[in-house]
Amino acid sequence: MAVPSFLARERIIARPGFNRWLIPPAALAVHLCIGQVYATSVYKAALVADFDSNLKTIGYIFSLAIVMLGLSAALFGTWVDRNGPRAAMFVSACFWSVGFLVGSLGIATDQLWLLYLGYGVIGGIGLGIGYISPVSTLIKWFPDRPGLATGMAIMGFGGGALIASPLSRQLMNWYDPAYDGTATTTPSGHAVSLLFLTLGLVYLVFMMFGAFIVRVPADGWKPAGFDPASIKAKPLVTTDSVSAANAIKTPQFWLLWIVLFCNVTAGIGILEQASPMIQDFFRDGTTSAVAATAAAGFVGLLSLFNMGGRFIWSSTSDFVGRKGIYMVYLGLGLVLYVLLATVGNSATWLFVVLAALIISFYGGGFATAPAYLRDLFGTYQVGAIHGRLLTAWSAAGIAGPLIVNGVLDAQGTPGELVSGDYKPALFIMVGVLAVGFVANLLIRPVAAKWHEPTPDPSLTSTSVPEEATR
Repeated sequence: MAVPSFLARERIIARPGFNRWLIPPAALAVHLCIGQVYATSVYKAALVADFDSNLKTIGYIFSLAIVMLGLSAALFGTWVDRNGPRAAMFVSACFWSVGFLVGSLGIATDQLWLLYLGYGVIGGIGLGIGYISPVSTLIKWFPDRPGLATGMAIMGFGGGALIASPLSRQLMNWYDPAYDGTATTTPSGHAVSLLFLTLGLVYLVFMMFGAFIVRVPADGWKPAGFDPASIKAKPLVTTDSVSAANAIKTPQFWLLWIVLFCNVTAGIGILEQASPMIQDFFRDGTTSAVAATAAAGFVGLLSLFNMGGRFIWSSTSDFVGRKGIYMVYLGLGLVLYVLLATVGNSATWLFVVLAALIISFYGGGFATAPAYLRDLFGTYQVGAIHGRLLTAWSAAGIAGPLIVNGVLDAQGTPGELVSGDYKPALFIMVGVLAVGFVANLLIRPVAAKWHEPTPDPSLTSTSVPEEATR
């Protein structure tokens, strides 16, 4: 599919002397916007009331958006690699914004299917294309620090709710004065409809800014003083290349798929239910008033740890290795889930600390995945391989909310749940993380039979610097 000339890759090749540190702001402009998907719990109760529905039915909207994220990333990954980040960011901005506008219409007219179509399907396509659009570009700009690069690229996605949560509460308060922004009141459906309309227009402007400032490195470019041979010294890291078509035939790809699925399923269970979860944990205790106050900022706090984990843990993986850091995400995460289920309701601060650490591992798992792929399969078509890997996110986007919302709907009525009602779902997540831990242990270097004989730029318009593939 051809793109207009002003979006073409050849129009955004950086000139000599270009500062590569100008690229992360372009990635953040897109990811901070599409990261709003993590703030859905802020208006979830309002949608349940407006459509006279339940948590599971409304949760399908979030799940559908994540499913479309993974599917669109897989389907359009090669297209993104071929046409470059500007075209991808532009298309992402259009889909994401239109998704909000259609969703707004669905809420205003009480047509739930329009909300599914708008935010779930159309917006989900924008999510997938926007999510992968800057990743391979930053890996090429930072071949010396791929973990840092992917952390910068994906950090904004985790921080999207840090902005969207308080912004959404303030906007809904303006549109519905009876809503005071706390968990004790619920905004009207009309307020949520206007919120969607506002966010759709605001996000369009910011995402277009990112699209038009992004650049790609010229053929043969490498950072000053960087020796590509040095990356071979670490375990599992290859200087060879594997195509996207061959990558999905390897056991390493599918083991990593399982790892990402397990990590995401466990984290999404908390994020998708974040705002009411802290109140429910302390509804039967003496600190319920404290929990109600803390709930107002809980989504934002989790977003901060989600964002920080993406940068800090992914950057740490440059030193301890990708396999080692995933052992931390999954192994220590398993222990934290056990603690959350057993002693998490003993004190508000303990609950917050445990949940925040779990979410930091969740975010770190996302940010480290592209660097893990780069280690195993090389830089050649890494964006397309990453897109295919994100189908694990699609599956987890169904499994995580389905497990949590299904258990909670069976346990009682939203607004009347207590900490004990969450235990079955939390212990299910412990088992999920254990499966991921074993899958990560089984990952080995990719067999030579899957390597490309020689990197051939004619196979894709994504040029790979010679120094990065020797």
